[in-house]
Amino acid sequence: MEAWPPSSQSASNHHPFSSRSPDALVIQPDAVPTRIQVIQYSKDNARKFIVEDPEDLKAYLSKPETVTWIDVQGLGKAEVLQSIAQVLNLHPLLLAQVVNVPQRPRAENFNTHQLIITRNVTPKMASAADAGFDLEQISLVIGPGYVVTFQEEPEHDCFEPVRERIRRRNSLLHAHGADFLAYALLDATIEGFFPVIEDYGERLEDLEIEIVERPKQPSLQRINRVKRELLTLRRAAWPMRDAINEILREDCPLIGDSVRVYLRECYDHTVQIIDIIETYREVASSLMDVYLSSLSNQTNEVMKVLTIISVIFIPLTFIAGIYGMNFNTERSPLNMPELNWYWGYPAVLAVMAAIGGGMTFYFWRKGWIGGPRR
Repeated sequence: MEAWPPSSQSASNHHPFSSRSPDALVIQPDAVPTRIQVIQYSKDNARKFIVEDPEDLKAYLSKPETVTWIDVQGLGKAEVLQSIAQVLNLHPLLLAQVVNVPQRPRAENFNTHQLIITRNVTPKMASAADAGFDLEQISLVIGPGYVVTFQEEPEHDCFEPVRERIRRRNSLLHAHGADFLAYALLDATIEGFFPVIEDYGERLEDLEIEIVERPKQPSLQRINRVKRELLTLRRAAWPMRDAINEILREDCPLIGDSVRVYLRECYDHTVQIIDIIETYREVASSLMDVYLSSLSNQTNEVMKVLTIISVIFIPLTFIAGIYGMNFNTERSPLNMPELNWYWGYPAVLAVMAAIGGGMTFYFWRKGWIGGPRR
């Protein structure tokens, strides 16, 4: 048998993901250590647990009358994640798509499980000039009677409103199954977009006022930054709309028809988010034109002032130039007889002041100085 010849190209020249298996797990070096939290509820009660060993999840999945929410916080321990996948019988490709971040938001059916990959957006705590957002991947896995959430950054948790609804006994969550819980979690991630895009609306308004009143180079830099960040938001929101639409079109036995009605609301919210983002992107692009126009107007105002000053001093310079020629009056009586006048110098100054003041008054009446006049 002929041996396979070794590659002449060094392995270091290959892409890091080019030779790995599709179901291989790639743990990020800065990933948060994995922590498991379980919330189990029924029509009568709700309980919360911290799970140390993934094997203990079997005890929570053996109760058919309850809905179990397994919240996996952090993707830093591959052995824990693989143990969770073994207990829940998750497909290796499903686990790889959850762990190998970032993935494009999408929905995929794995027969016994439904995977939904979405994005969580949280605003940064910073001043208005340095404001931004943090973007992380959140994966939802719907199974028979349970939902598993995989959070990349637990500190940006957006599921507290869902936990509060579970604590209330009269919540709709207690009257529905795991598919309704998945809807509530997906809706919580979508609702996180609205405070962020509202903040961008306020930033664009402030930028517009700043550009019209005092256009400067830092304003242009902030416009470009807003445009880039809005593009990032658009790339996160657009695939989410397609993912929800795919769930609505497919016949998934894990999602009931009653929950699909609520998923249509999620779809409408994503469409609304995309429309707002597109509108703000157009506003940001128009602010660039406003900046250039304001800068041009500012330059024109400066040139107008300089031109007016030049026009005022042209006749004064003309008079001063004539009397600076110093022709000898003894040679001819026509050679500047004013040089021998007693009041010649004050008279010339008075004439020059009258010309300058008259021209300034005329420009003021025309509205060229000090704003428009009626």
